[in-house]
Amino acid sequence: MALAAPQFQASFRFKRFFSHQSSCFKDTEQCKLGAPKSSDERMPSLNFKKLLRRSVLQFVGLSPIFISIPPVLSAPMQEMREPDVIRTLKLDSGVRIQDVVEGEGPEAREGDIVEINYVCRRSNGYFVHSTVDQFSGESAPVILPLDDKQIIEGLKEVLIGMKPGGKRRALIPPSVGYINENLQPVPEEFGPRRSLMSHMKEPLIFEVQLLKVL
Repeated sequence: MALAAPQFQASFRFKRFFSHQSSCFKDTEQCKLGAPKSSDERMPSLNFKKLLRRSVLQFVGLSPIFISIPPVLSAPMQEMREPDVIRTLKLDSGVRIQDVVEGEGPEAREGDIVEINYVCRRSNGYFVHSTVDQFSGESAPVILPLDDKQIIEGLKEVLIGMKPGGKRRALIPPSVGYINENLQPVPEEFGPRRSLMSHMKEPLIFEVQLLKVL
C-alpha cells in the first residue's frame, strides 16, 4: 500500500500536465497565464520518471547498490597462452607441407633412395591407399628413388629434407602429382591402384613417414 500513494500522485500529475499541454495547443494565451509556479509543477515529467524508476526497482526487488558491477568481475583476466599450431609451408610448386615429427639423422637429398610408409587421401579426407593396414597395423613400406622420372614430383619435394623417423603431411596438387600412370608410388593391388588412378587429376593428401635413407 505504501507504493500506491507515490504511483497515484505521479499519475495525477502526469494527467494534469498533459491536460495543461493540450490546452496550450488550442490557446497560446491561456498557456502563458496558467503556467505552473511551484518547482514540482515546473518539471512534472522529471518527477514522474524518478518515481517510476524507483517504483520499478522496488517492485523487482533491486537496489541501486546491486546494480553496480562488483570489483571482482571488473578485475583484469589472467593472460592465457595460445595453443601450439602446426605451421604450413607452401612451396613454389603449390605443395603445402606440415612437419608433424622432425626425425633424427641425415636428411634425404635428391637422388637418394628412401624407405617410407604413407597414407594417401583425397583433399576431402576420403581414403585412397596406405602402406599400413588400418585393421592389423602391419606395414609394407615402399622403397623409392628421389628422381623426377620415377616418383611424382610433389612427393619428392616432400621427402627432400626429411630425417629418418620424421613425419610430414602434405597437400599435392595434380600438376606435380600423377601426371602419368608410371610414376610411383602406385599400389600393386588392382583395386587400390584403380581407385588411385580415378583420383589422379585432383589434389591428394599424403601423410609420410621416412623410415630410412638407403
